[in-house]
Amino acid sequence: MIPEHSTTAVCSADSHDDASSSSSIINISDDESVNENLQRSAKRKWRTPEGSEDVERKTAKASCSSAGQEGSRHDREEQVEAVTLFEVITMGRNAMQVVIDDWIQTYVADRDSSLLDLISFFIQSAGCKGVVTAEMCQSKEDSGVMSKMVEELDRVAGMQYKKFLAFPWILTVTWPMDGDSTEYPLVQPPPHGRWFYSDFSDFVSVLVARCQHSILFDNYLMSSLIALLTELSNSYVRAFRHTCTLAALKLLSSLVSVALNLSVGIENSQKLYEVKRKEKAREKTKQQLERIQKKIAELQEKQAELESMMDIIFKGVFLKRYRDVVPEIRAVCMEELGSWMKLYSSGFLNDSHLKYLGWMMYDKEADVRLKCVLALRGLYENPLFLPKLDLFTSRFKDRMISMALDKDGEVAVQAVKLLVMMSKTSDDLLARDDYREVLQLVYSSQRPLAATAGELLFSRLLNAAALASEPRKKMNEVEAHKRQAFAKLKALLKFSQTSELHNHVVYLVDSLWDCSGSLLKDWPAFTSALLQEASSERTGFTEEDQAVLVEILLASVRHTSEGSTLAGRIGPKRALSTREKRIQCDDGLKLTKHFLRTLPTLLSKFSSSRDAVASLMRIPQYFLPQCPEAENPRVLSGLMAEMEAVLDHRSGPAVLEAAACTFLSLCSETTAWSSLARPARDSLVQRWVDQLKTLLGDSFKNEVFSADEEKTREILTTLQKLRAFHNCHDLSEWSLFDLLSPLLPAESSQDKVPPEVLLEVLQCLCYSLLWSMNTSEETLTCREKAAVLQLQLQLFCARSGTCLSHSDQSVRQQAFVGVCDVLMAHSYQLQVLDATYSVPLRYTPSPQLQRALLSCVSNEVFVGADSNGQSRVIDDCEVERLEELHRRRNLLAAFCKLIVHGVLEMAFAAKVFMYYVKYYNDFGDIIKETWLRIRQTDKMESANALVDCLQQLFVRLKREQQSAGSLLPGVQTVTSIKELARRFALSYGDLPRFRECMVMIHRNGIEFVFQDFSQTSEMATPPYLPYLAILREFSSKLLQPDRKTVFSYLQKCTAEHAIDLRKERWLPLIYYRASLLAAADVEDAASNLSSDRKPPPPNRSPLPRHDLEGVKSPCGSGAAGLKVGTSRRYSKTSRELDPVPEPPAKRPRPGGSALGTSD
Repeated sequence: MIPEHSTTAVCSADSHDDASSSSSIINISDDESVNENLQRSAKRKWRTPEGSEDVERKTAKASCSSAGQEGSRHDREEQVEAVTLFEVITMGRNAMQVVIDDWIQTYVADRDSSLLDLISFFIQSAGCKGVVTAEMCQSKEDSGVMSKMVEELDRVAGMQYKKFLAFPWILTVTWPMDGDSTEYPLVQPPPHGRWFYSDFSDFVSVLVARCQHSILFDNYLMSSLIALLTELSNSYVRAFRHTCTLAALKLLSSLVSVALNLSVGIENSQKLYEVKRKEKAREKTKQQLERIQKKIAELQEKQAELESMMDIIFKGVFLKRYRDVVPEIRAVCMEELGSWMKLYSSGFLNDSHLKYLGWMMYDKEADVRLKCVLALRGLYENPLFLPKLDLFTSRFKDRMISMALDKDGEVAVQAVKLLVMMSKTSDDLLARDDYREVLQLVYSSQRPLAATAGELLFSRLLNAAALASEPRKKMNEVEAHKRQAFAKLKALLKFSQTSELHNHVVYLVDSLWDCSGSLLKDWPAFTSALLQEASSERTGFTEEDQAVLVEILLASVRHTSEGSTLAGRIGPKRALSTREKRIQCDDGLKLTKHFLRTLPTLLSKFSSSRDAVASLMRIPQYFLPQCPEAENPRVLSGLMAEMEAVLDHRSGPAVLEAAACTFLSLCSETTAWSSLARPARDSLVQRWVDQLKTLLGDSFKNEVFSADEEKTREILTTLQKLRAFHNCHDLSEWSLFDLLSPLLPAESSQDKVPPEVLLEVLQCLCYSLLWSMNTSEETLTCREKAAVLQLQLQLFCARSGTCLSHSDQSVRQQAFVGVCDVLMAHSYQLQVLDATYSVPLRYTPSPQLQRALLSCVSNEVFVGADSNGQSRVIDDCEVERLEELHRRRNLLAAFCKLIVHGVLEMAFAAKVFMYYVKYYNDFGDIIKETWLRIRQTDKMESANALVDCLQQLFVRLKREQQSAGSLLPGVQTVTSIKELARRFALSYGDLPRFRECMVMIHRNGIEFVFQDFSQTSEMATPPYLPYLAILREFSSKLLQPDRKTVFSYLQKCTAEHAIDLRKERWLPLIYYRASLLAAADVEDAASNLSSDRKPPPPNRSPLPRHDLEGVKSPCGSGAAGLKVGTSRRYSKTSRELDPVPEPPAKRPRPGGSALGTSD
């Protein structure tokens, strides 16, 4: 952390010492490659396995700095390699024990020098590579000693000094000021910092463990070590404070372990004393009693001494550091405090210590709060601790409950686990109202939090209900299990129905799956509960209960088949193990076997309930594809027959969609029952087609729809069934396009078909074309089939284009979506099909259809007030407004995809870009993505579309202003047009890449203003001159050579006109000139005017004041000149680029454009 320093700094430090005191210097920077040791610690290359030969080879003393110790170990260095205490920290616990044992032997022989080795170890562990100067102190009571305890900076010498007392030493640590950084071993990037934390903690614990029977109670080692760590933990240097606080707290934890051993020894000795005391009085027994009493007294004395040490560390370190500014230090304090309370409850588990955990639960750092919660979990899991936690629980219970809503996910999870632990330990700790908000977390988007809340729900409500339902008299095992399952299901239903915040059964099941999967996979219990007759009695299930139970059943089936993959729920993702896959397969097999036999009965019972039958019909989608039960055709035939019976009576969207998806799953080639499901589906569709032909034959003759209300309802029902199945299945063999296409009106005046019927017809025809194009790769080799498909495509687009002007909005929107989908599928087909096909399918939408699509977008999407106003309105119809906005976004996205993929001309994008600012909140993301996509396709053509957009908006604004009336709601102001130009200009980031685009935009803008302008006395300025203010937004995107090129072209276009700079009507031109010129060229703007123009007055600049700000004369003097002259500017030497030739004039659009000249 801290670089080495010069010897002069050491002399400066020594100048403060007392001349009469003996001193020694420990130069940590000169120690044997300390920097390399840090790298070894970071890379963990020196960690030696326990018991390895390398560890045994490195059994040596800790390196010392005194001269006397060098001589004593000179002989051993020839045979073994010396290992310092800091080096051994990365060699494993066994190596630590060997080296520490050797250090203890050295300590017994020379404790002062050995203590200095230990001091150097802690200073090196803090990352310090400075110099430690040690003085011998004769007495703690010396009045001059405390005056020397300083921590100061010498800014002249660039050094820092820390002098403190570790009796009998006065230590002075000296290191450079620039070394005080945050890079020290404990805060290394993971995993190295985590490794050092563990190794450092192990070293302290091993040190205390190896000393507990020898030198721990010599009244010298621990007093010096505690004084050292206490002083360094109070340093303002973060490295010292963090490292030594950790060491002191780990030292206290190790002393707690020793105190526990002493407590066990005292207890065993007391038991032995009582046993011996009850024996017959003998001389030998009396001696034994005396020895036992003496041992007990010694152990109690040691325990008292240990408690004194722990009290000193607690008051000297913990009480000062638990509120430290560094969150890591606060977290360590809370973690160790929790372990002390758990291990040594007699000394630490009291209200005077518990209050610190309660206070720090309000800490702003999540890691500190997490350590507090984890510490409390360790306390509340022991029932013996609960009497000592009563006051703490009553004081901080609300805080513990509120932490379940913590913004940090891990803290919230652990807080809920704490509440689960409290509820399991005692029923009296938390009241029923305390669980209310916590239980709602089963609907959380964080799956770990939801699963933990589900565990609380299961243990608090479901298990409690099962225990309360246990019968008094004996029952057989099956009936008892069924009774308990019913009780749990009723409790779950009650919670789901009374939930105040959410009603999402799928998320509720996912939250309960880990703790109550056996209940949720108990299919016989679900079936029995559903097949019961609905009852209002307390022991039965009502119709409302059974409806919710069907939803829970479907969610459980889905989870069994697919696992915990839910949209909107975040959690750790991991691959299933082999065992979990086998369990999932077995559960799927049980699920399939059970519902193949029971599902027909359930469908028959709930056929009158629309929602329940729709949920039940989705269950076969999760059947296991290969099942032994599939060999029994009678089982599957019964299911098919019951599903057909449901479809004959139910035609709701949910039921039809569920049935279509279920038949799609059953008819898959991978299933064992596809040979039975496909004929059932075909017969069902054939029956509907025959029924529809009969109804249309009677109701639609000579292109006139003459059905009465009842037949119209039957036609609509049949069309809905065919549309739902055509969405999932290829029904091309039934030729639905030829059957339904006559229903589409050929002209806009023909709207005899009811809108609801026309809506279903449009969807069926769209699905028919999509399926035909999806399989066209096999059919395009046939010329006849390709011609038929092309005719169908032309007919559908023409008839749907007619429907775009229908009086019903839903018909217009469906026709628009259908045309866009078909055209997109056709565009994709042309890209993927090989060009070697003999009969390619090509279709280009007519200009009339393109204009109709554009008109539909303008009328259906960009309607009403702007999005800035709409987004702030929240009323009772908020849900309906959001649904309508979703439909409008889908329409706009479909239209923009046609532009991006080249189906429509890129010029149509100009009509969409007009609304970018006005509807930014609602459609800004779609429009921006469209702009980026078409710019990647053709940057010049996209720039042309942008120019068209700005010019059309400006022309419309001028036309409204000239009409001398108020602006229409759809007309945008100059400010909004400038904002639109600014946002598009900001999207041009890579200037060299879009160099030609920028020049083209400026040239077209200049031509737009000055082309075809003849200056007269009545019209002195061009009518579109304010457009230059909009064009100025793109000036910053011009490269310096291009600025000169554009400025020259501007001079060329304005050379024929007389411009009077004294009049404000020419200000847009002046501003535009200034934006084209660099700061140094601004003064040349007036000199470049033609000679026939009148020069401006001497006291008036041709540029506005704010354009001339910061432009100083090169000869300026005075304070301002000095200020500019002394400022340092960094710039590259500009290299002139090759001048860009004048871009060609704007290309005229082809005559066949669908846009025409409309505004």
